[in-house]
Amino acid sequence: MPVPQILPADIEQAALAGRGVVKHTPVMSSAALSERAGGQVVLKAENLQRTGSFKIRGAMSKLSALGDVARPGVTAGSAGNHAQALAFAARHSGVPCEIFVPAGASISKIAACRGYGASIVEGGDSLDEAVAAAHVRALEAGMAFCHPFDDLSVVAGQATIGRELLGDVADLRRVIVPLGGGGLAAGIAIALKLHDPLIQVIGVQVAACAPYANQPAAGGPIVTLADGIAVKRPGDITRPLIERWLDDIVVVDEESVAEAMVLLLERSKLLTEGAGAVGVAALMSERVAPARTGATCIIISGGNVDLGVLPGLIRRHETHAGRRLTLFARISDRPGGLARLLTLFAEQGANLIEVEHVRDGVDLQVRETGVQAVLEVKGPEHAQQVLTAARTAGYDVHPVTRI
Repeated sequence: MPVPQILPADIEQAALAGRGVVKHTPVMSSAALSERAGGQVVLKAENLQRTGSFKIRGAMSKLSALGDVARPGVTAGSAGNHAQALAFAARHSGVPCEIFVPAGASISKIAACRGYGASIVEGGDSLDEAVAAAHVRALEAGMAFCHPFDDLSVVAGQATIGRELLGDVADLRRVIVPLGGGGLAAGIAIALKLHDPLIQVIGVQVAACAPYANQPAAGGPIVTLADGIAVKRPGDITRPLIERWLDDIVVVDEESVAEAMVLLLERSKLLTEGAGAVGVAALMSERVAPARTGATCIIISGGNVDLGVLPGLIRRHETHAGRRLTLFARISDRPGGLARLLTLFAEQGANLIEVEHVRDGVDLQVRETGVQAVLEVKGPEHAQQVLTAARTAGYDVHPVTRI
């Protein structure tokens, strides 16, 4: 079967379709990543794109290609970012939009879709099921079905990122791209390699679901921070494009994705979703190295993360970095017993975050109680200083693993 073709003229047409809506997103240098990886690393901030991800590029391209066929309305199945993009593009074009999302899809993404005027139908365990339901709806209602990635017009839209990079990054040698269904990675690779075949493009999948790396997801819902690239199978169009144009595919785990999200927030001031951070995760975990010469660009594909996820990520990061100490201590169950312990923590410069009595399931003497405290400290050495001071003062205290 021949590999589908996307020509420079197709990419140019997609760029014209997005004019006035699609932003030319910035490329940002990253001193932290460059120093850590040992090469010149820059970030293409598609999380700052309209609707919060690169998907608006493909959506505008698709609606332009549909023309009057889209007038009865458009429908799609999406985990969130394609849904937002299609809803925005449909409103811009003045056509109705219905979106089918799998159960457990991002709350913030669903809310944004409704804000753009789309009707939302929730259900199904996976993106595949949502896509299938949208396809049936399109046939029943005479609407235009818009696949989130397995469509040449969509791929051409995503390819406009590569077109921008050619003008933005001097001596571009390597690009690291999140790989879900394959539209983004294929589009960028085609745009770059049609210009310079020596530019390497590497796709990154997440361990929970990596069909292009022959690690398909197990049955049932896919649970991952990188829900935006949680695709159970490659597309019929994008599979041959990925096989033809990508240089390599690597897989990262949840731990590295979480660390990448926090690093981007802390050091680059970029709020990213898990799928958007997998390229950074690949670099941090040494699954990918930067180019030996020239620039390596990481595509930050989206920033639509539920804010409720962030506190847990930050707590986990602070614990790993040694800036959060959870400890258990036995103290006198008499007036002033807890106050004396907390005063000691304060004298050592530790900030109390939370404290609770623990009496059940602990071997305690009469008139004794257990206390579990979470402290903010300056680092591992400071944590040890706090523990030593407490033990010197006569407290039976030890750290507790809590991540």
